[in-house]
Formats: sequence, C-alpha cells, structure tokens
Amino acid sequence: MDFFANLITGFGTALSPMNLLYCFIGVLLGTVIGLLPGLGSATGVALLLPLTLNLSPITALIMLAGIYYGAQYGATITSILIATPGDSASVVTAIDGYPMARQGRAGPALAIGAVSSFVSGIISLILLMALAPVFASLALHFGPPEICALIVLGFTSIVGFSGTSRTKGLAMAALGVAITTIGLDPQSGSARFTFGFINLFGGIGFLPVVIGLFAVAEVLHQVRSGKVEPIRTRFRDMILKREDWRRCRTTILGSGLLGFFIGVLPGAGATLASFLGYDLARHFSKHKDEFGKGAIEGVAAPEAANSAAVNGAFVPTLTLGIPGSGTTAVLLGAFIVFGIQPGPLLFTNEPDLVWGLMCSFFIGSAILLLLNLPLVPVFASLLRFRYALIYPCILFLSFIGAYAIENRMWGVWLTLVFGIVGYFMKRYDYPTAPLILGIVLGGMFEKTLIQTSSMGGGDLTIFLDRPIAMVLFALAALILYGPRLAKMYSKLRGMSARKV
Repeated sequence: MDFFANLITGFGTALSPMNLLYCFIGVLLGTVIGLLPGLGSATGVALLLPLTLNLSPITALIMLAGIYYGAQYGATITSILIATPGDSASVVTAIDGYPMARQGRAGPALAIGAVSSFVSGIISLILLMALAPVFASLALHFGPPEICALIVLGFTSIVGFSGTSRTKGLAMAALGVAITTIGLDPQSGSARFTFGFINLFGGIGFLPVVIGLFAVAEVLHQVRSGKVEPIRTRFRDMILKREDWRRCRTTILGSGLLGFFIGVLPGAGATLASFLGYDLARHFSKHKDEFGKGAIEGVAAPEAANSAAVNGAFVPTLTLGIPGSGTTAVLLGAFIVFGIQPGPLLFTNEPDLVWGLMCSFFIGSAILLLLNLPLVPVFASLLRFRYALIYPCILFLSFIGAYAIENRMWGVWLTLVFGIVGYFMKRYDYPTAPLILGIVLGGMFEKTLIQTSSMGGGDLTIFLDRPIAMVLFALAALILYGPRLAKMYSKLRGMSARKV
C-alpha cells in the first residue's frame, strides 16, 4: 500500500507545472548535447549544473536527469545518420544504424531507436521503483572479482563482432586492449609506452578514437569510392512497419532486462550494456547474417540496453550513494550540493524527492518520445543533401567535438590519426567493433584484475572462492566453446548412427 501511496505522491510532485517545464527543458537540452560529438551526458550535466543552483532541489534534479537520458537519444541520431557517435554508449548503434541509413532506412532506424529506448526505459523504471532495495543488495555481492568475470564474459562477444574473419576480429580486439595500456600504470604510477611524450601520460581518450574510426574514416572511405549520390527515399519508407516491430519485440525486452542488470552494477556502465545487449540479440536472432549490414534488431538491442542501463545506474546511486556510471557520479555531486545525502536512508528521509524524481523519469521518457518521433522524417531527410555539403559538416563537427573533450588540439590530432587508421581498416576489411570493445573493456579489465589480486594478496585463486564469478566464467566458456562442442557431438552421433 505504501508503494502506491508513494507513487501517487511522486507523480503529484513530478506533474507540477514548474517541474514539467524543467523536465522538458532538460530533455531538449540533453538531445542537443547528445547531437554534438564529444560532449556526452556527463559533460552536459556538469556544464549545466551551475544553472540549476537557484532552483529547488527536486526541480534541479529533474532537469539534470532529463539532460542525462535526453543526451543518450541525441547521440543515437548522429550515430545513425552520419556514423558519428555523440556518446560512448551509442557506438554500437552505429554498427547497424548507419548501414540502415545508407540503404534509405534512416527513418525506421531512428524510430526503432526512440521506441526501444522508451519501452525498455519504462520496464526498467518499474523495476527501479519496485525492486531498488533488492537490486542494491545484489549489487553489494559484486566486488572486483565478479566485475572482472563479467568483463571476461563481455570479451566473448568479440566473436560476434568479428564478421567473416575471426582472426582479424581477435587482432583488432588485441590492438584495442594494447591501446588501453598506454599511459600511467594504475598500480605503480609509472609511465608505459609513452616514449617520453607528455600528451600520452593521460592515455589515449576513448571518444577521439571513436570519432576518428567512425566519422572521419567513413568520410575518407566515401571520398575515395567516388561520387556518392544522396539517398532518395519516399516518406512511407521512413515509417516503422509492422514487420520491423515484430522482429524487435523480444529483442527490446531481452536486451532491456540485461541492460538494467548491467546498469545496477557500479562501474559497469551503459557502454558495456549496449555491447552485451547487441550480442544477446545476435545470438537469438533468426537474421544473424544481416547483423553489421543493417539489421533493425542491431539498432533496437543496444538502444534498449543503453536506456535500461541508464535507469539501472540510479539503483546504487539512490540506495547506496555509489555512482553507477560517470554521469550519475556528477548527479551524486548535485545531490550533495543541494544538501541531500544519497544512501540507505534517502527513501525514508526524502520520500517526496526520491519518488518525485523517479516518476519524472516516466514523464521525461514520454516527452522524449513525443518530441523526437514526429521529427524522424526531418532528421532522415538530412541525408538527401548532396554529400559535398554534408561531409565538410561531419568533419567540422567531429574535430570540434574532439577539441571540446579536453579543450586542446591533442584530441583533434588523435581523431585525425584514428580516422586514417579506420580508413585502412575499411579498405582491407578489418572490423571496427572488436577494436572499440577492446578499448572499452581493456582498461576496466586491468583495473578490476589489479583490485582482485590485491584482495587475494597476489593470489588469483581468490576467484575460486567467489561463486558468482565462477558462474560468469563458466558462462563465458560455454558461449565460446558450446557451439563447437555441439557440432562435434552431432558429428559423433551421425558417425555412430551410420555404423549402426
């Protein structure tokens, strides 16, 4: 009964005219921030936090949360239209979203992205409200060994991203992991592979690499291939068809649930969730051969996982005071600025604020859908312009975004270098996704492995005492070797049947 009373109170707070207005402003600003490569939700929330200091705490937090999930969808738009992910979590969307746009199906790609985000967002919000304390206690059982095992499970998805050549995929993943070793050693603090170059002491940033490999490389590739005609598509081709929705229903549900569970784990993040959500969809799809070439499930899956992980990240933030992602870390700072202490007592001490904030997520998600779905044909029609006009704009946005990450030219040079690397990867058919996955997981794997080693006093057999970690390792082994063992078993059965 208390749950429904809190729900009514929360919606009463969230639906006040002032809170509705600032929720709309937050979602709108977030969408614009997401459209700009390099900014991302964490930077957007941090930049706009000072503007909320004169507002009441609940109004300010509703606006900042709106910026958070608004930026996620804004980043999706650029990923699909121009292969320029505005945020690390939207990288996976470009793998199938951009090929769909090149095939004249930018409208359905954008539409399924919006619908997937909304549906999985609503499901994850229900889970957040009903089971937050339960999931918080579950998250407490995930220490460094469990997170390390989860990352190993994430590495198994490299097989699905490798395309026609598993060797090339593994080589690109190894290169991605190698890139994460550049900079200062997280344990000793000594410089590694910097060759005395001071700019490399901070490592190689993720977003300049992504912008270069996707946006700049695509422009160079298209310029080399000759004059590319603008996409001519009819209005009815931009509308989501019943068949599209039928193919994506179970994908949205499965990837959304997985994304929420990943988001609950502190430090796992929406980027890992989107990769795992995509790989889950590919495993169970009846159209595996279309993935990487414009499968609509390849857009629905990462968007569903991404949106659910965003909401899942609020579980440890609100119930434990532990940020579930980079953006919730900034939001945690906003709580403290307003004199509110997140943690186990927050639901008891500030019920109006907590339930008002969570109910605003429902409203913000609906605003985001209503704001962007009618604009899908407008966004898609941008591809009708001549590419002689579009490509300079893409390069301009890419380099501005790369510069804005740290406000220095180093990001621009990195983007240019990886743009050239990406061009040659496209030319010689080396997959981009395993390289990105290696960069995403490499640093996380090293950090958690060091923490696990410290916990065990240098003895990694500590994994054997962690049942959850062992289950995750077993699942990773099953994914890697299960299909091969199944083939061997069926072959042996066939041989024995012939002998009989």
